[in-house]
Amino acid sequence: MEKVKTANQENQSPLSFLKNLLIARWRSLLLLLIGVYLPLQVFEMLTVKIWENQAGLPWDVPILLAVHSTVNPQLDVLAVALATFGLPWTAMLILGAIALILLLQKRWRSLAYLLTASLGSVIINRIAKELMHRVRPQLWQSIAPESSFAFPSAHAMTSITLVAILLFLTWASSWRWLVLIFGSLYIIAIAWCRLYLGVHFPSDILAGWMVALGWTIGVSLIITPNRTTAKSVDGDRPDDETTLLPEERKLITEE
Repeated sequence: MEKVKTANQENQSPLSFLKNLLIARWRSLLLLLIGVYLPLQVFEMLTVKIWENQAGLPWDVPILLAVHSTVNPQLDVLAVALATFGLPWTAMLILGAIALILLLQKRWRSLAYLLTASLGSVIINRIAKELMHRVRPQLWQSIAPESSFAFPSAHAMTSITLVAILLFLTWASSWRWLVLIFGSLYIIAIAWCRLYLGVHFPSDILAGWMVALGWTIGVSLIITPNRTTAKSVDGDRPDDETTLLPEERKLITEE
């Protein structure tokens, strides 16, 4: 009886409640800090610097020239192929096929995450480009020139968005390691081809990475596409994929 009374007193203590809450939520808080706040902070810093100086950051041109020094015909073909494969429309076709599979499997929560993360990334990129109006590098004649604004890189944002979506959708399976390894190589390859072709400053690439990373992780914390522990009666899909979580029902009721 005395132990129960002591436990109740601890539960009513503000410090005890705060400690237990932080212990229970430390993973989400850490992900919020590293995956959302820090990337968006870097993006904000880059945006301010480039707004003040359209010519770019001190390391932009040296990196571009270093990459350009490796030019040869074989790499020309590879860079153009990667640029084509990394187009936002190509990623949208891949994500569209995945969305259709999720729809047929009735994985509605995962589908909601895919649509929100991908469409939001496109909208953010278009708005940022129109606001910043940063012109493309003109250090040499590109073999695959671009006419749109440069900041942030749509290719960089698309690559991060695609890999992040695939990673969250496969997080509960062993496939996540394959996605992580090949996805990282894909992201780096797309970034390299944009620098090799001379159509982006390195700061365009970094900004695209940061804002897309912050957005996709932020959306995942709200929609929680990988929170699928309970299985349905027929065993075909998790219940969390087709039903609202208790806290989500509560929010709808309150509204």
